[in-house]
Amino acid sequence: MLQSMIIALREGLEAFLIVGITLAYLRQTGRASLVAAAHWGIGVSVLTCFAAGWALGQAESQPLWEGSLALVAAVLVISMVIYMLKAARFLKQRIHARLEASAARTGTAAWLGVFAFVVLMITREGMETALMLTSLAALGSAWDMIAGALTGLALAAGIAWAGSRFGARLDLARFFQVTSVFLLLFAAQLIFYGFHEFTETGLLPIDNEYWHLATEPYAPEGEYGSHITSLLLVVPLVWYVLISVRSRLRPVAA
Repeated sequence: MLQSMIIALREGLEAFLIVGITLAYLRQTGRASLVAAAHWGIGVSVLTCFAAGWALGQAESQPLWEGSLALVAAVLVISMVIYMLKAARFLKQRIHARLEASAARTGTAAWLGVFAFVVLMITREGMETALMLTSLAALGSAWDMIAGALTGLALAAGIAWAGSRFGARLDLARFFQVTSVFLLLFAAQLIFYGFHEFTETGLLPIDNEYWHLATEPYAPEGEYGSHITSLLLVVPLVWYVLISVRSRLRPVAA
């Protein structure tokens, strides 16, 4: 539940920020007539993401599929973290620039441009979430995953609302930094899980039976699996405390 909650929180907040920046920019630049295109884009992307999640959930549970999904999700998580750490500071400017290019046309072309932009941006976040949550379904209870995802989305909506009201008081940079630590640890767990599942297939050019048994205690359902999951919460919390203390001491040192 913890993993799915933080993933949904992180991805949901990014999606809410994109939506908020998009709608605000269209209104501020006198393009309120294109807001409907953004709304349609949001609706289509949500349906697309739910359909993708459902399709991924229908796949038969088997070691080769679960291992491949875990590795793909791990690569996706790592690339997403790297992108956000580099681009988060200029996220608003990049969205404005792309929106300007899409809305600079006239009539139907402008409407379709904004619609396509929103579908692409929101669907990307949703597809990442669907893929990562599907990989989590193999790590534990499906109901825990759903409950965690819904909780994370609710928290993301709350943070997005608070950001619109008290934006100056929210340190989103710190939030993304801390959740990036969690996601990188989660990616490491997915890589380990993928390796564990591949050894069960017997396809790796190693002693598959030996390595499958050797990694069994550290798998999510193994003897030490719950301790590894706990680290996903403890390490980011410690990191948050450290960077908070450092930011408070910095003015004093100056």
